[in-house]
Amino acid sequence: MFTGIITAIGEVAAREGGRFTFEAPPALAPLIAPKGSIALDGTSLTVNEVAGARFGINLVPHTLTMTTWGGKTAGQFVNLEVDLIARYVARLMEWRG
Repeated sequence: MFTGIITAIGEVAAREGGRFTFEAPPALAPLIAPKGSIALDGTSLTVNEVAGARFGINLVPHTLTMTTWGGKTAGQFVNLEVDLIARYVARLMEWRG
């Protein structure tokens, strides 16, 4: 679930074809889950894997052709929004802590 409100700015750390690796701000890393959703530049995408503050996304050729993702390169910044449910769960866990 997304609101359309940007949570932070991330960076394209690497790209090989349709395989992207992104770097998120370290404070958001716990909110990014493998096989979970993340919105990047307004596109809801599935996270493939997470390693610290880095996470990977795979895009199919059709998406690369029909969207602005085909022109993205390493070093570019992207708008990032983490899943709303992840933010609420994190907040509830703070209260339990």
